[in-house]
Amino acid sequence: MSEPATAAKRPPITLTPGSRVRVRSAGADDQAIVSTGLFRGLVSIGGDNILALELEGADGDEKGRIRLVPIPALLAIDILEIAKPEEEKRSEPTPSPGYFR
Repeated sequence: MSEPATAAKRPPITLTPGSRVRVRSAGADDQAIVSTGLFRGLVSIGGDNILALELEGADGDEKGRIRLVPIPALLAIDILEIAKPEEEKRSEPTPSPGYFR
């Protein structure tokens, strides 16, 4: 049997910087830490990948603070709003200062 045609037309899910997300991660005493904000990207520290999240902070205390969540600590990511990926801005290459025609 083949899969329905609608499944083939769905775009792939991508987590792009600027997307609004809710992240549940492992915390102390088997409790989850819930963080809501903008996904800023992945950071590599000491060879470990870490998710960078700019917090919204409903009460204003944490607003704008960057939370780094190690990938192994992630329990769930809810994508609330997807940001469109920015197109790469390409500029004309500048000539090398040591090369003359």
